[in-house]
Amino acid sequence: MFKGTPELISERREEIIKACEKLYQTMSFKEISLKEIGKATSFSRPTIYNYFQTKEEIFLALYEREYDLWNQELEDILTKHETLTAHELADLIARSLMHRTQLLKLLSMNNYDMEANSRLELLTSFKKAYGKSLKNIMQLLEKFCPDMTLEEIQKAVYVFFPFMFGLHPYAFATDRQRTAMKAADVRFTYLSVYELVYTCLTILLGKK
Repeated sequence: MFKGTPELISERREEIIKACEKLYQTMSFKEISLKEIGKATSFSRPTIYNYFQTKEEIFLALYEREYDLWNQELEDILTKHETLTAHELADLIARSLMHRTQLLKLLSMNNYDMEANSRLELLTSFKKAYGKSLKNIMQLLEKFCPDMTLEEIQKAVYVFFPFMFGLHPYAFATDRQRTAMKAADVRFTYLSVYELVYTCLTILLGKK
């Protein structure tokens, strides 16, 4: 990795991540290349290799940043409230994910390829952010759902996190997908991120 001041390394990495983020708003993961990312930065493409060796590493860094932002919101819920009912807790967590569209979009991707093509140190850094979100959700349940046993909390967490991988496709169906569903005569109720998360959590917390 490039040997420079911490400030320069941080600035360059952030510029690369933001370039990737901007492209991801209009292009798919498959369409985005290091060449395209390089065009969107203020320096040459070879310079990117001083910070990231693959596009998967750049996406993983973006992914990590999204988890960090969500963790801040979860920690705010934990520290700013003394008591919450299960419905209130479900409401706040659902609202926190309403604003994390990019995190949900990244969750819907093939994580195996992204992680397989990233160096171990970067994968470990990402896993720390992911692990922190697991811990934050567990702490929220322990604090605000005292009637739940540790086993019940663990089961709820390990249902909720896999559930999040499918949130984006369900909440953000494209016009083409909707047309195909209608043509296939699939009767389907489209729900928002908030509605899906709130419903899932109230069921998991036994408060249907």
